[in-house]
Amino acid sequence: MTPSNSLIFVLSYSFLFFLVIAREGHTLDRSIEVEQAIAHHYHTLELSAFLPSSICIPPTKDEKKRGSLEVVHKHGPCSTIKEDMVKPLTVEEIFSHDQSRVDSIHSRLTTITTTGKKDAKTSKATIPAKSGSTIGSGNYIVTVGLGTPKKDLSLIFDTGSDLTWTQCQPCARSCYSQQEPIFTPSSSTSYTNISCTSTECSGLISATGNTPGCSSSTCVYGIQYGDQSFSVGFFGTEKLTLTSKDIIDNFYFGCGQNNQGLFGGAAGLLGLGRDKLSIVSQAAKKYGKVFSYCLPSRSSSTGFLNFGGGGAATGVKYTPLSTSQGSSFYGLDLEYIIVGGKKLAISPTVFSTSGMIIDSGTVITRLPPTAYSALSTAFKAQMTQYPLTKALSILDTCYDFTKFSSVKIPKISMVWGGNTNVDIAASGTLYANGISQVCLAFAANGDDSDLAIFGNTQQKTLEVVYDVNGGKVGFGNGGCA
Repeated sequence: MTPSNSLIFVLSYSFLFFLVIAREGHTLDRSIEVEQAIAHHYHTLELSAFLPSSICIPPTKDEKKRGSLEVVHKHGPCSTIKEDMVKPLTVEEIFSHDQSRVDSIHSRLTTITTTGKKDAKTSKATIPAKSGSTIGSGNYIVTVGLGTPKKDLSLIFDTGSDLTWTQCQPCARSCYSQQEPIFTPSSSTSYTNISCTSTECSGLISATGNTPGCSSSTCVYGIQYGDQSFSVGFFGTEKLTLTSKDIIDNFYFGCGQNNQGLFGGAAGLLGLGRDKLSIVSQAAKKYGKVFSYCLPSRSSSTGFLNFGGGGAATGVKYTPLSTSQGSSFYGLDLEYIIVGGKKLAISPTVFSTSGMIIDSGTVITRLPPTAYSALSTAFKAQMTQYPLTKALSILDTCYDFTKFSSVKIPKISMVWGGNTNVDIAASGTLYANGISQVCLAFAANGDDSDLAIFGNTQQKTLEVVYDVNGGKVGFGNGGCA
């Protein structure tokens, strides 16, 4: 071989060597990209994520800044309500009460649609939110001040209810056990009864679904929830204190004299619906009909409830509010669902036929049966490495993780109107009854025509922003622990 031929051979060999290396590098880079893409569509969870904790994790400084009212789980270590005040519900009881609430919502909507009336059944301030027992009136609680001097009360907050009420002395008929002393209006210098002939008294018809009564010229309200819990009493006004700087004077509320049901130690309810008697409407001049909340991922963490527009997290994605589901509900338009990066093949008419609302009191998201079947099938197809186990009440896609130290689950994304893609947190994807029975936390309605409901399990860790005047609802990831 001549010197020139030798040089050509060496250069050619070197070129081929580097070409092979480059191709292998490209293949390796591509492999990493694929792995990263796959990881982007999955959650990896340690089994400890499914175990309850007895230690309360306080909110971070950032979380405290975002909200003025703290939200906690009623049965968790952060709750202000003592364990002897609340009998923990079994999983069967939780889902039974949840179904009662769903049935009540469906009934209310049907009645509104057919008669135009409700079924008779039925600046900035932030309050931390705590989740309580699953009842007809809601799940999460906050502590507010009422009266002069101020008395602290733990109230369930509920986007599906309008009237705010609390138990009041002298409990003329019946009061259940609650954590704090029952409110005594006669001891407050700012309490006033409302007359039977006032327009505000007449407004109770739309806020409660019941015609108000009259007792010695004082307006009497009555409200009943899906689980047959109820409150009846005098309608009045009082000073409501959210924080030391956020006070609502002459706040209309119910002063309950006959109260029964599964309120689990809470003193009453804070109504966050769209009616003119809800706190959202009553405080409209102060907070502009804007509020937000974040529900904690676990019962050992805290969330918040915020009034006003200044507390929203960055990167909030908005979707238009729909008003077709009744004047008190917050309606949303669901366009499609993504599981593990793959869009489910569900006809858009499935979601447009059912309609959908977002609700802080419903635990498990309800989907049209056609949509739920597609979701369950797709989820199971990406979970074949884990053994299936028996159903947990209304949840029928369940797994036994006892032989695993960690698990990988496909991410679920809800795509709302306006192409607003919202990723569901890992804590909002599964519902655990111990590590031997961990289930997909979605359920099917009875029929495709039944109203779908975006429940509070799927809302965990999202900051959900309600801008009523702006006609939109926003979702921000990582709003709280």
